Amino acid sequence: MALPPGSTATVAHNDVAGAPRYGPALTLLASLFFMWGFISVINGTLLPHLRSVFALSYFETGLIESVWFIGYLLASIPAARLIERIGYQRALTTGLAVMTIGSLGMILAAWQVSYWITIASLFIVSCGIALLQVAANPYVAVIGPPESAESRLTLVQAFNTTGDVLAILFGKYLILARTTGGTTAQGTELTHAQRMADAQATELPYLIVAIVLAILAFLIARAKLPALGAATRRVSAEERRSLSLFRHRNLILGCVGIALCVLAEIGVGSYFINFVSQPSVANLTQEHAATYLTLFWGGMMVGRFLGAGLMRTIAPERVLALFALIAMGGSLVAVFVPGPVAMYGLITVGLGISIMFPAIFALAIRGLGPLTEEGSGLLIMSIAGGALASIQGKIADGYGLHWGFLVTAACSLYVLFYALWGSRPTPRA
Repeated sequence: MALPPGSTATVAHNDVAGAPRYGPALTLLASLFFMWGFISVINGTLLPHLRSVFALSYFETGLIESVWFIGYLLASIPAARLIERIGYQRALTTGLAVMTIGSLGMILAAWQVSYWITIASLFIVSCGIALLQVAANPYVAVIGPPESAESRLTLVQAFNTTGDVLAILFGKYLILARTTGGTTAQGTELTHAQRMADAQATELPYLIVAIVLAILAFLIARAKLPALGAATRRVSAEERRSLSLFRHRNLILGCVGIALCVLAEIGVGSYFINFVSQPSVANLTQEHAATYLTLFWGGMMVGRFLGAGLMRTIAPERVLALFALIAMGGSLVAVFVPGPVAMYGLITVGLGISIMFPAIFALAIRGLGPLTEEGSGLLIMSIAGGALASIQGKIADGYGLHWGFLVTAACSLYVLFYALWGSRPTPRA
């Protein structure tokens, strides 16, 4: 449903007039984007480590990632309701506290060498991240001029990807480089004693993460964050009955787009190390392969800064379409071209999918007005599409890892469709 006449203009005017006071808030929020990107992408080195420690198949490894994204599915709608009750700032602090508890659980999991404690701890961390995402993404999108929402959110998401790049280096040196499984050729059989010793490698990394999260929670709790504009406040129960999220085509199709772009990102990030370690691709150790994984996330970081700049002069829909084509081309190279070229094709996918999440998110909440909170919750819930990464693992077990990247190509094709047609708001909205 459209905002009342003049509402958007009023909000934009207020935001422009008060723009300087949003600078410190955006800087602090950028640190949140950095931190949840960092923690999420540690999984890129954590999953091959856990596969070695617990002797898992690719499908079982994908199930760990699936549980992570089930956290988004279950926590997102309650998160939106929690924000309504306690406000954005307290919700951000609560999310960081939940993530801290989950990170401490990972230390316990390493000490006990427990697969199930690992699963539970990662689930808790993902619930905390879901709360942060529901609060922070719409906050960034609406506190400035609406015409630059896509560019602003893409720019802040670039700091999220900066965390991604550093997370791979962090995991490489503090997890993989300190384990037998991470420093030997793929396929090497480890003894029980070696696997148990390797399990302890995650204690120090997650202790560091827990400390940083606790400090960040304290800073957010003490900060002075500006309130959102009137157009994004909850409306009365009587007025709310006349509004429906499902009247907004760009939101509904955007939810599918978010699910698939996250699936594409997670599918590459989760299986990249195992893929390029194969003799038929680059024949690297997991530790060495992690170095090339930083190029994948580095491409995402560069792509987001580049995309944020392009969207200031080019329609975001066109920029999104171009990047979708890049991702689709890179994934098809990984499927059909053997040798190191396949690895570089997969690295290129990082550039292509870089702007997908922030661009789709901003396009999907365009025109929601007082429904922005609920729409944001629905979009963050769609991140659970990453849980389908286990399907890619099943394809890998049955036919080979390279065929699994057809899933990445299909996801990119849908994003291209969304950019060209699906992102158009419903005429009456």
